[in-house]
Amino acid sequence: MSIAYQILKIVGSLGLFLYGMTLLSESLQKVAGDKMRGILAAMTSNSFKRVFTGLFITAIIQSSSATTVMVVSFVNAGLLTLAQSVGVIMGANIGTTITAWIITLLGFKVDISVISIPLIGIGFIFMMLKSRKKKSTGELIIGFALLFLGLSFLKNSVPDLTTTPHVLEFIKEWTSFGFGSVLIFIFIGTLLTIVLQSSSATMALTLVMSSYGWIPFEMAAALVLGENIGTTITANIAAAVANVSARRAALAHSVFNLVGITWVLVFFNPILNLVAAITESLGAGNPFVDSSSTLYGLSLLHTLFNVTNTLLLVWFTPQIVKLVTYAIKPPKTEEVFRLKFIQGGILNTSELSLTQAKQEIVSFARLSQRQFEYARQAIHDSEKSNFEALFTKLEEYEQITDRIELEIANYLNDVAEGEISEESGKRIQAMYTIISELESIGDSGYNVARILQRKNVYNSKLNPEMITKIDRMLDLLDNAFSHMITNLELGYTQIENINSAEDAENSINEYRNHLKEEHLLNLEHNIYNYQTGVFYMDLIAECEKVGDYIINVSEAIIDIK
Repeated sequence: MSIAYQILKIVGSLGLFLYGMTLLSESLQKVAGDKMRGILAAMTSNSFKRVFTGLFITAIIQSSSATTVMVVSFVNAGLLTLAQSVGVIMGANIGTTITAWIITLLGFKVDISVISIPLIGIGFIFMMLKSRKKKSTGELIIGFALLFLGLSFLKNSVPDLTTTPHVLEFIKEWTSFGFGSVLIFIFIGTLLTIVLQSSSATMALTLVMSSYGWIPFEMAAALVLGENIGTTITANIAAAVANVSARRAALAHSVFNLVGITWVLVFFNPILNLVAAITESLGAGNPFVDSSSTLYGLSLLHTLFNVTNTLLLVWFTPQIVKLVTYAIKPPKTEEVFRLKFIQGGILNTSELSLTQAKQEIVSFARLSQRQFEYARQAIHDSEKSNFEALFTKLEEYEQITDRIELEIANYLNDVAEGEISEESGKRIQAMYTIISELESIGDSGYNVARILQRKNVYNSKLNPEMITKIDRMLDLLDNAFSHMITNLELGYTQIENINSAEDAENSINEYRNHLKEEHLLNLEHNIYNYQTGVFYMDLIAECEKVGDYIINVSEAIIDIK
């Protein structure tokens, strides 16, 4: 009974520590999350800047898992390239070592648990305030207090080996297999981190066990290495439902840590001896001899491993990218969306920046046209089993167009803050209008999918003649898209194709009017039922709306003059 109670105390203390860490991380992201995401979105081509960014963000939010999940989501959204994400993940691995040093320097040497309850009181007062930021600050203070309260309970929950020597005997059974024991403890560290979903919690448990003499320094070091494998699982879970690029980013995290652990295992004993020599020279004692010195030894090993691994592998980022690209091949139907021309901050001159924005807008327009190719397919296959996949595709395009509009708008905001000419100012205003119209096209593509979904719910069926006429409307739209893209490619000073664009839009309006008159006659003669006719005309009306959005783009370009 006493052993079960001791185990439950350890589990409960660990749970309190883990909850405190989660609360601290989440509240920090609420307080500073927008700035963190802003920094991530402004990545440049410099590998070491990306590493520093990952380090800085992880040090601030105290969670490498949160950083890597954020990176995966950015890759999924197309805001970071795979190569950029690898650098940030490397930096996140270094940033997470700061947690171990905080625990070592404060958690064991200073009894912060004494002020934990007063801190919770202060945090509670902040949480009573109306401001969201102050509420988040209150959560941050409470999370910090719970983290160290949990660590204090964890230290006190570890049984005294003089009164429970059988615990040590159990551990000894796993430490007597030489190098095999190292592999066993790496596996245990990996498993613990997967279960707890926090390398920081596993690190805290490792520090407590080693400082109380449960496990020798070598086995504790193996646990630390295992934690570095286990921590990659979170990003892989986050990427499981994401696109190919996001899954590759998560795999790159695993490759980075696995390669590092491989070379550490090759030089395992020399590395531990080096760590022991450094801690001893700093006056922290020998971790092989003094269990209280293992705190410094493990924290130093953790930092040394991640810093050295980053310095070695940052030069091989292209090779890592090639490896994960080869390992995870995209299905034939999947497309990867990302900003292609706007990378990092604005360029030295506003004119060059606007050229970059123009190229991105042309790419955005092509994506909008591609969405309606899927819309056509969905109309033809609305009553087939693959309709749900097409519906999801159109919904995904709508979300993508929302994100692209926001990113281009943010970029234009930055350009507008610089020194720009009057004409450049007009071009920026036109670009705001254009990306808004393109985003509206994305909404219409999704609206088509929703109309078809409602049609299926009511078991209505479009007859072949209806499908043929909708196809004709989509052909007219496709023609209008082509003129719009041509005008965007020509730029904002030499547009010549406005008449053709207006003709295309007039053709759409005339055909819509013709179909509207025809529809009333068809209802009068009972060619099809009223409900089917409503869905049919809703599709035609949505296409006509897209024609309006398309001509608005060309007119916005003309307005610059």
